[in-house]
Amino acid sequence: MLFQALVTGFAQGAMIALVALGYTMVFGVLKMINFAHSEVFMIAAYAGLFVMVGIAGRSSPVVVAVAGVVAAMGAAAVLGVLIERVAYRPLRLRGKGGKLGRVTPLVTAIGVSVLLQNVAQLLFTARYRNYPRLFDNPRPVIVAAALLTMVLLEGIVKFTWFGKAMRALSSNEEAARLMGIRTSRVIAKTFALGSSLAAIGAVLYCFDQSSAYPTMGFKIGTQAFVAAVLGGIGSISGAMLGGLLIGILGELVKLTPYSGGVDVLVFLVLIGVLLVRPAGLLGSTRAEKV
Repeated sequence: MLFQALVTGFAQGAMIALVALGYTMVFGVLKMINFAHSEVFMIAAYAGLFVMVGIAGRSSPVVVAVAGVVAAMGAAAVLGVLIERVAYRPLRLRGKGGKLGRVTPLVTAIGVSVLLQNVAQLLFTARYRNYPRLFDNPRPVIVAAALLTMVLLEGIVKFTWFGKAMRALSSNEEAARLMGIRTSRVIAKTFALGSSLAAIGAVLYCFDQSSAYPTMGFKIGTQAFVAAVLGGIGSISGAMLGGLLIGILGELVKLTPYSGGVDVLVFLVLIGVLLVRPAGLLGSTRAEKV
């Protein structure tokens, strides 16, 4: 039972980590929490579902799964860029020079999250929609896909021009602009990439949990946010570590008589870690000139 719990927790944690990466990438660039990210996760799950249901039975399970993932990633990337362009960019441009505080973008993100959730309920209704069962045991596929995605992301961030531009923007937006980096384009691409990662996590999650519904983003979005903070928000490796730890911890708790208090224990662990390391497990603190 312990081994099975570890395997299940690793698979669950890998899915949480993929969503947490979206939170940490946006925070690393803009220093804001994109609470609408959980609803991007939900919309992506529906996009993948509709494509897979449409072609299921006419293609092999692998082709159906890949088509669903690609469709989910495309829908999530478009939605992420649209959210940034309509909701966040006007605030960012208006807030240059410190005119806007940190509360306004936060309230805007919550408002976008509530809007998307209600739009999904109007479009898709509140009923659960089951994903097709393409694999008898999807967890090995989930773990392999999640690990491959994380490795590719590390390569993009460390060894590509876009990754260097994103790190420069995270360090100093004004200096990055003076060096010729088109900051608005880099930010839009960051939203697209982070949303695509959430889409992969959404399809993998539904392969394991087998259903999509309008409020599905709330629970895993909360877990992903906690994972990002636990690992060190702004740190990609920290988001990966935090997601895996939360997934494994949750499954281990289910083996105890306190299985109903998984979320409580997760937040207690988060509070304990932040009391000892406020920047998170792999985060780093740095002084800012004011």
